[in-house]
Amino acid sequence: MIEKKREASAIEKLKTENGSIESPYIDGIESEDSSIDLPDTKELETELRRTRHHTHRKNTWKETLFTLFAVAAAAILAATLFLPVLRIEGSSMTPTLWEGNVVISLQGAEFKEGDIIAFYYNNKILVKRVIARAGDWVDIRDDGTVFVNDEELEEPYVAEKALGECNIKLPYQVPDKKFFLMGDHRSVSIDSRSTSVGCVAEEQIVGKLVFCIWPLKDFRAIQHSGE
Repeated sequence: MIEKKREASAIEKLKTENGSIESPYIDGIESEDSSIDLPDTKELETELRRTRHHTHRKNTWKETLFTLFAVAAAAILAATLFLPVLRIEGSSMTPTLWEGNVVISLQGAEFKEGDIIAFYYNNKILVKRVIARAGDWVDIRDDGTVFVNDEELEEPYVAEKALGECNIKLPYQVPDKKFFLMGDHRSVSIDSRSTSVGCVAEEQIVGKLVFCIWPLKDFRAIQHSGE
């Protein structure tokens, strides 16, 4: 009995000297007895599906944007190469076309008398009407009446006839592989009647004007002589 009391007293003394440890943590490290809540299989599958959906949606947006940019670039390239858009400057083509009109031209077309075409001249683009082609004889009377191969041209697109600025020797034969061009506003247009412009080679031609698209009140297909 006395021995048991001594043992109990010794144990109490030992606890008092060493202190009791009841916390599951030692120096900030979780003891082996503590439990950690891990996600179950269902939660992992849900999170995986959410991540896959987010990634798929992100990739879809990227693909859509890439497609839109590609289509836009192709459209711009096609318009630049095959359907150049031009803005009319000056009054040499009135009353058919007015300053500020925006027109579309068609490349690769065959050009005939009466067609309105755009062509390069001294780093600029000019717009005039085809009057005659290679080998034709052109004559212009003092009142502005035009003859091609001795036949008078019917020109309903001309508001007022005029000889205009003309320093070529008439009658005039159009050189090989060239076009003789004139503006519809004959008194102000500088064109093939003047040696400063002369006749135009096919490689200078940008295209045949087909549509006027601006302003909206002038939106129309451009009518050429004989159409």
